[in-house]
Amino acid sequence: MIQLAEISDAKTLTKIALKSKSFWGYSNETLESWVEDLTVSERIIKEMIVYKFISNNETVGFYILNQPKGTSVELEFLFVLPVFIGKGIGNQLIQHAFLKAKELNCKKVTLLADPNAVTFYGSKGFEIIDKKESSIAGRFLPLMQKDLSV
Repeated sequence: MIQLAEISDAKTLTKIALKSKSFWGYSNETLESWVEDLTVSERIIKEMIVYKFISNNETVGFYILNQPKGTSVELEFLFVLPVFIGKGIGNQLIQHAFLKAKELNCKKVTLLADPNAVTFYGSKGFEIIDKKESSIAGRFLPLMQKDLSV
């Protein structure tokens, strides 16, 4: 079940983001360097569009959309606990995010993808349109976009 996140979910969502990121085998040092970037603050929940996925009364995934800019919106986060990866929860979350984006009159969704997630996002209709250097020198992240009007 997908429902709107609450302020009290901030710590749980941060833990999910960090655990999900660890699924890709990044070193502890690298993961620790990303803690600030992956922290879901109370302010984020207040100011952005945050939905969580509940399974058996436990939050196991979530996504965050930034506020739209014109007819485009950015998918800031989409994370699922590793034990639930491959069970369709990510797909349900992204389809929900597409519906929310359309309700906001957005025609495009953009995101900065972890290189390991490019195949997932590609299977949902995203295309790589650019790349951006990450906080790790020499590491580039794909900037992806999905046209919702197709």
